[in-house]
Amino acid sequence: MVQKVLLLGSGFVAQPVVDVLGNTEGVEVTVGCRTLKAAEELAAASKSAAVSVDVTNAEQFESVLKDHDVVISLIPYIYHAAVVKSAIKLKKDVVTSSYISPALRELEPEIKAAGITVMNEIGLDPGIDHLYAVKTIDEVHKANGKIKSFISYCGGLPAPEDSDNPLGYKFSWSSRGVLLALRNPAKYYENGDLVQIKSEDLMATAKPYFIYPGYSFVCYPNRDSTTFRELYHIPEAETVIRGTLRFQGFPEFIKAFVDMGLLKDEENEIFKTEKSWREALGEYLGVPGNSKEELIAKIDSLATWKSDEDRERILNGFGWLGFFSIENKISPRGTPLDTLCATLEDLMQYEENERDLVVLQHKFGIEWADGSKETRTSTLVDYGKVGGYSSMAATVGLPVAIATKMVLDKKIQGPGLVAPYSPEINNPIMKELKEKYGIFLKEKTLA
Repeated sequence: MVQKVLLLGSGFVAQPVVDVLGNTEGVEVTVGCRTLKAAEELAAASKSAAVSVDVTNAEQFESVLKDHDVVISLIPYIYHAAVVKSAIKLKKDVVTSSYISPALRELEPEIKAAGITVMNEIGLDPGIDHLYAVKTIDEVHKANGKIKSFISYCGGLPAPEDSDNPLGYKFSWSSRGVLLALRNPAKYYENGDLVQIKSEDLMATAKPYFIYPGYSFVCYPNRDSTTFRELYHIPEAETVIRGTLRFQGFPEFIKAFVDMGLLKDEENEIFKTEKSWREALGEYLGVPGNSKEELIAKIDSLATWKSDEDRERILNGFGWLGFFSIENKISPRGTPLDTLCATLEDLMQYEENERDLVVLQHKFGIEWADGSKETRTSTLVDYGKVGGYSSMAATVGLPVAIATKMVLDKKIQGPGLVAPYSPEINNPIMKELKEKYGIFLKEKTLA
């Protein structure tokens, strides 16, 4: 019997999902995107089907979904609820790589009543991070030990030799998603205290983080880490921090964007017509003249520079972005954020023969039953393959594909919302990722 999978989305991480499932015996894949051409290009390598589909048009979407057994949603998370509502109606299982959102939580009674499985959080972060966190926590608890601290940082970055722009960053997934994540407040536990960071202060909290001597990482907290004390069943943990890794210099650059209001996504007439970046910023920041010197003076009044060297470096970076030019035109997208995204996407893509890098590390502070202490790490350093998948595509797409096969085979099943927080779900995924694809975290005792 042939099982049919509908994949929604044609972004950076979708290709491994299509390739793995499209080449799995007994599975047929249909790639669905708003733009048929994008779907056809993604489907071509595995000779899968392609269709134009819009999940915001429930009738049209359901006319496609009804002929499939599982739908994978790799479109932005804000659309997952619409996908799940249609899946509930048609009693179809769902797989996503995104966090379980409040909108999905609200739908859980209906999901259970429909008897369907909605598998979430099975990419990289969230996803692979859960697999190895649960593994160590389960091992420690089975030996009557305690997890006194859990610190986890993950970053998708260019390989060091390819981090050759002022931000030290290139896009291996949605630029808008990257920038929106930088506007989130953060909350975590540290030494028993609840720490809360306002969104506008997030970049200012960034600090150096050592993993290996060859990397100059900085880290900052990511959203709400406090929920993981419950999700990971570690009520004894006094410190629980999950966050993001970037290369040195990135947070200060982003902080300047924040200070200038460039991460706002409210509609603004200034960013609706083509003009130079200097003109657009002059209007937006209220600079009376249109000279480079006046614009820099205004930026100086808004930004909080850490040092003269940082100021010079970031202003030079703004010049590289075209902010001071009368020749460099904006790509007007209606909001400061989206217009900035258009410029960043144009200048910060991976070139041919360049590689990306994924680094993930958990650090566990363990107290054993006899009172002895141990610090243990689980670390992934994975580079993209020139001519093959990017590391981001592999570490997100391959877990999605494996989990989808398990949902099809009823090895993962609800009914209800499911996520990889148990060894029963996690161990088979870890095994296949390691043995078939060479993706795993190296575990080490530091002290």
